[in-house]
Amino acid sequence: MSGNGVQWDVSGAHSDLDDAVTGEGVAPFFQPIVSLPSGTVVGFEALARWPRQPQLGPQEVFAYAAATRQVTELDRVCIDRAIDAALRGGLSKGAFLGVNSEPASDYTGRADSEIVQRGHDEFALIYELTERNLLGHLPTLLRKVAALRADGIAIALDDVGDNPESLALLDIVSPEVIKLANKLIQDPPNADTAKTSAAIMAHRERRATLIVAEGIETDEHVEQALAWGATLGQGFLFGKPSPLPLHATTGAWSPPTVRPGVLTSFDTPFDVVADDPSMRTARKPTLMTISRHLEEQARHREDTPMVLTALQDGVHFGLPTRRRYEALAATSPLVAVFGTNIAPNHPVGVRVVTLDATDTLGSQWVVVTLGPHTAAALVARERRGQVPTADDDREFDFVVTHDRTVVTAVASALLNRVR
Repeated sequence: MSGNGVQWDVSGAHSDLDDAVTGEGVAPFFQPIVSLPSGTVVGFEALARWPRQPQLGPQEVFAYAAATRQVTELDRVCIDRAIDAALRGGLSKGAFLGVNSEPASDYTGRADSEIVQRGHDEFALIYELTERNLLGHLPTLLRKVAALRADGIAIALDDVGDNPESLALLDIVSPEVIKLANKLIQDPPNADTAKTSAAIMAHRERRATLIVAEGIETDEHVEQALAWGATLGQGFLFGKPSPLPLHATTGAWSPPTVRPGVLTSFDTPFDVVADDPSMRTARKPTLMTISRHLEEQARHREDTPMVLTALQDGVHFGLPTRRRYEALAATSPLVAVFGTNIAPNHPVGVRVVTLDATDTLGSQWVVVTLGPHTAAALVARERRGQVPTADDDREFDFVVTHDRTVVTAVASALLNRVR
């Protein structure tokens, strides 16, 4: 099994790692987060370290935890110890306290954790979703995001710009905080960083997101962070990760407001649009034309949106369609196809979700494209009780929408089914 590119033979002996994944020897180190450009410390990011086992890094330990199905337990230990150390160390009330959390871990809320409750009461507690395998456990991630929002805890997406997955999930997660990856701050500006930064700034404009720049080591990096819209920063210029200074005081700042996120209560995409007054009826050829148009738009977009398609039955996923979706997957961070009776020879890069014959999604035809500058969806349901004389005569009630909020809810209804 693997995690973040690290391969493990879990049948072998890994005594140091076996201890580490239980939380044995883990200690939080804290890196200052400062206001830009003044450099005033407003809080800290807590980072898990194993000082008595310096040969073990967090990526290695969490990869082994994933391979041995212990991610949730390790995540909880690291978060609890980080909050406890901040409380014991006398960190200023209202300070920014970022705690890393794995996308694949289950969330323990304020009602079930006294330490999380105290952290929320004392600090501006922010859960930083790490970049490790963001798309690998989507239902777990979406449940966690919804639970954090319900608890009034802000969410940060970490290292945005390192991986297309984080950009793809900006609307789905809708973080209060975006943390810019080191390369956006340290590398010379180029077409790739410009595309990434444009996507981030577009999201900030829609959602008033707080931008934090990581990897600041020089005054030139500060300049670049400000150019990309960052108001907070961290890096060796301001301090390396270390044990929390006793009674660490922080300056005044304005914590982000925790906002309602994506509506995740819908069972299927059609439930999202069922009451839409623009609902129309058309036969299959009309919907086919709209579907192809949305697919072509996605294929030619530079912002590489995710593409999600529910096509009812695998008979509609023939060779021409498979080739189109394999081409989409070559550039898109996520392409997923949902349907019953889909043959096992899946196109490269396409995630196939096989539906049970009784699944209500089986009667729906959905195409969603969602990215930083793209939001479009066709959502249709086959009309009940009809007896068409030919396949092309099948009728569907349908909506085409470019409303980003609706498109995001439609996408979420599908992503909750990705395993």
